[in-house]
Amino acid sequence: MGDNDKSDGQKSDEQWREQLTPEQYAVLREKGTERPFTGQLNDNKAAGTYVCAGSKAALFASDDKFDSGSGWPSFTQPKADGRVSEENDTTHGMVRTEALCSSCGGHLGHIFPDGPAPTGLRYCINSAALDFDDAENGN
Repeated sequence: MGDNDKSDGQKSDEQWREQLTPEQYAVLREKGTERPFTGQLNDNKAAGTYVCAGSKAALFASDDKFDSGSGWPSFTQPKADGRVSEENDTTHGMVRTEALCSSCGGHLGHIFPDGPAPTGLRYCINSAALDFDDAENGN
């Protein structure tokens, strides 16, 4: 199997660096966090689908996005089961639930139990981890 045949989760570090911007790489591959209120998708209100910037997997629907006031795009749930994986995160002296792209393993953000109905969850996601496919234009 050659390098070009690798699935997204098995790409080399060099391949990820070529595909992603430095900010996307820092978030998705190094578990970084963008500063609050700086991400381009935080205030996005258009209809469409939020996809992983690494794998292009459809992760969140615009209908599930809400303004949490946190400074990061927030969603009540993933677009479908199995799209977002969860892991315990005990870094920085906190206990949190990390959200990961199930397709490529990229760090998306964290999940908190303080969201609105119907789930009571807040998927707090970095804009840099996402691309947006506009429903009207299909891109």
